Amino acid sequence: MSTNADVSVTLARNATVLATVDETTFLVDPLFAPQGALPPIDDTPNDRANPLVPMPDVDLAHDAVIVTHRHPDHFDEAAKAELDADVPLFCQPAEADAFVEEGFTDVRPVEDAASFADVTLHRTPGRHGHGELAERMGPVSGFVLEGDETLYLAGDTVWYEPVAETLDRFEPDAVLLNGGAARFNEGEPITMGVDDVVAVREATDAAVAVAHMEAINHCLLSREELRSETEDVLVPEDGEAIEL
Repeated sequence: MSTNADVSVTLARNATVLATVDETTFLVDPLFAPQGALPPIDDTPNDRANPLVPMPDVDLAHDAVIVTHRHPDHFDEAAKAELDADVPLFCQPAEADAFVEEGFTDVRPVEDAASFADVTLHRTPGRHGHGELAERMGPVSGFVLEGDETLYLAGDTVWYEPVAETLDRFEPDAVLLNGGAARFNEGEPITMGVDDVVAVREATDAAVAVAHMEAINHCLLSREELRSETEDVLVPEDGEAIEL
């Protein structure tokens, strides 16, 4: 992706983004399935097939891949088939073996930090919901991409103290949140809703953008609602590139 910005993000769909720091582009959480090819997520308020929308016409050229966690809306069978087997692939340590078993030959689990090109990747904590439900959702991570400027990819997390600590520790120039207020029929949302986004906005001077919207059947918060309830927050459309 050609850009003169030190940090830029192109939203493909859902949490699938191209994140460019300096001149290195990471493809994050690839969901490549055609519209409607996947079943709805169970026990959720509607039963529409996923993804809800088609993949936009976006150049997905990348230098490396980051998978924050292996839920099917962040890494799917189509991505497994389409990605180059030898692409550098950064992931959670607990999920590295699964990628190796699928035939990827350059899997790089990140315990704390790793380097690629001129970018340092720091794996950061996430909590995919609240209470017992968060435990059942399994481990999730965010990643801080640190080059001349710094981008914090929060991943599938709600607002909680480790997110605040990550903002304080790294003082990122830009933050990308996963919104949508995804939820099941019971319990609180498992990704950020309006209050979570507002909390992040109040905790940092960084540019704040929100993805993970309007693409999966259990994401109930719309872009329009989020925009109307927040200030100074970027909510890109699918296929939109933003410089941060």
